[in-house]
Amino acid sequence: MNMLYVLVLATFIGLGVVTRVSRLLHTPLMSLTNAISAIAVVGSLVITGQDHPPFIRLMGAVALAASMTNIVSGFLITDRMLRMFRKPGERK
Repeated sequence: MNMLYVLVLATFIGLGVVTRVSRLLHTPLMSLTNAISAIAVVGSLVITGQDHPPFIRLMGAVALAASMTNIVSGFLITDRMLRMFRKPGERK
């Protein structure tokens, strides 16, 4: 029950912080969240790969999927933002 309380509290604090971030800081913030998600990927791989009860392994797999979705989405969004600053006709 304590872990659920921490999860809900962290969700509300995270939403409060992220919604107040300036658009100029969006790309550096995305880089930071990608780094944090990479740490979560490593942790979830360890949990999923070890000999734990099935529910814990399932939760590790869910954490792995969520972290990988966050990382891929972050790279796609950052790439899209960087393409907005290119001059017309300019190639990569």
